[in-house]
Amino acid sequence: MSSHETDPSGRLHGLDALRATALLLGVVLHASMSYFPVTIWIVPDTDNSPVASAVFFAIHLFRMTSFFLIAGLFAHMMLHRRGTTGFIKDRMSRIAGPLAAFWFPALAAIIAGLVWMAAIRNGGAIPTDGPPPPPLTIETFPLTHLWFLWVLLILYAAMLVLRAPFALLDRDGGWGRFVDRITGALIGPWTPAVLAAPLAAAFWLAPDWVPFFGIPTPDTGLVPNATALTAFGTAFGLGFLLDRRRDLLVRIERLWPVFTVVALGVGAAAMVMLGGPVPELTPVADPELKAPLAAVMALAVFASTLAVLSLALRFASGHSAVRRYLADASYWIYIVHLPLVLVGQILVVNETWPWFVKFGAVIAGTMAVSLLTYELLVRHSFVGRWLNGRRVPWRRHADPELAPAE
Repeated sequence: MSSHETDPSGRLHGLDALRATALLLGVVLHASMSYFPVTIWIVPDTDNSPVASAVFFAIHLFRMTSFFLIAGLFAHMMLHRRGTTGFIKDRMSRIAGPLAAFWFPALAAIIAGLVWMAAIRNGGAIPTDGPPPPPLTIETFPLTHLWFLWVLLILYAAMLVLRAPFALLDRDGGWGRFVDRITGALIGPWTPAVLAAPLAAAFWLAPDWVPFFGIPTPDTGLVPNATALTAFGTAFGLGFLLDRRRDLLVRIERLWPVFTVVALGVGAAAMVMLGGPVPELTPVADPELKAPLAAVMALAVFASTLAVLSLALRFASGHSAVRRYLADASYWIYIVHLPLVLVGQILVVNETWPWFVKFGAVIAGTMAVSLLTYELLVRHSFVGRWLNGRRVPWRRHADPELAPAE
């Protein structure tokens, strides 16, 4: 069975696996940041390597654009099944609700990690002469790693507003058929270049763009930066259109060798243009350098996004109990992982282990605690129903498949 097909329950296994992978790679990405050869993180470790920053760079290229592409596809699927009112109720419960419930505990835990690390640097005593926190404004609001929920809500609202007049006027389906033809023309070996064009322009126009980080993470402020909205909105829109044309997933699947080769080649070229895996963390100002960097980085983002999408469709289309479990757990894992990563990094910061041992220990510890709490506190409780749309009983002889949550 291919992932563009649904099983009798309607579940899209390959796309579900890609969404879960995007969330779980957040653990790896944040764990790697302690081991950069330059300081960028709350817990900088003296045991470090350019390999860690290369891992970060590779993951950051495709992770969130892939997530938002899948989110757009599942949004159209849910809107079609439940209607506008049902869609809004579900998203308010399972996206806005967790953001409201978990934002403050996550922020408090991150601040505790900051204080703990500051005390370690200060010989064990909490320093009292630090700068005051910035005033809480629309521009400075700390969304933490839960920013993706806020951006999802913005994209859902934009989707409903933009769709409304077409749904009202398109009584005979003519406009929809026209859009479907445009979507069909969009999908081919040229797709990454077409999608990259607006993102390249956004990179070029951003005055403080740091090329190593690609899409600036909109984790601060209630108004996301224009570059992030361009990238994630483009990915979300493509996913929304693809759900109208499920047949195009077959075409994407067949193009996996092309997309993968292009992604590896352009990604490597971007790394070379950046001077290697030791990141330069200053904005690029030279127009002669910024223009080609913007073009190559934008192409690398969407080539890698289409590559992982096609690979998921090609190689993760069948049912797997392990992948299904991790897909169910991934939302909870992402919500709780960042404070756990911080704790792990702080616990090993003074150890004399090689960086990769610390890196692996932080990932393993975070995953172990996250999965244990998921199994004991979430999966079989009302929290599981809240986050995943279902509660799995403690004892069951069958595991009926349900449609994807997003």
